[in-house]
Amino acid sequence: MSEHSNTSGSTADFDPRAALDPSKALVPAIVRVNELRVQQGFWPKFRRVATKVPFAKDLLSVYFSARDEDTPLRSKGLMLAGLAYFVLPADAIPDIITGLGFTDDAAVLFALMNVVGRSVKPKHKDAAKNLLQRMEE
Repeated sequence: MSEHSNTSGSTADFDPRAALDPSKALVPAIVRVNELRVQQGFWPKFRRVATKVPFAKDLLSVYFSARDEDTPLRSKGLMLAGLAYFVLPADAIPDIITGLGFTDDAAVLFALMNVVGRSVKPKHKDAAKNLLQRMEE
C-alpha cells in the first residue's frame, strides 16, 4: 500500500482551506466572469433602479470598493459575486414585482456587508453619496 492511501476512511488529513485556495483555476475564472458581468451590466441596471432601491448608496459603496485596487482580493471576489447577483436578470424574486422585487438583492447585499463590510472604506461611501447627489440634480 502506498504511504498516501487512507484505509481508515479518516478525514484527518483533509485540509478544508485547500478547497478555498485562490490559486485553483476555477476561482479566478469565476471572479473574472463576475467581473465581466458587473462591468457590462451594473451601470445600465443601476440607472434604471437607483430611485427604486433604498440600498442604492450601499450598493454603490460596494461597487467602488470592488473597483479599488487596495481592496483585498478575497473581499473583491465576494463583492463581485454580490454585484453580479444584482445585475443578473434571473433572481430568486423577480425585480419587476413591485414592493418585493429587490428584497433578495437587499438580503444578498446585507449578508455581503456583514462579511466584507470592513473593506468598504469611508472614501467608497463618500463617493457613493456624492454620485447619488449628482444623479438627483
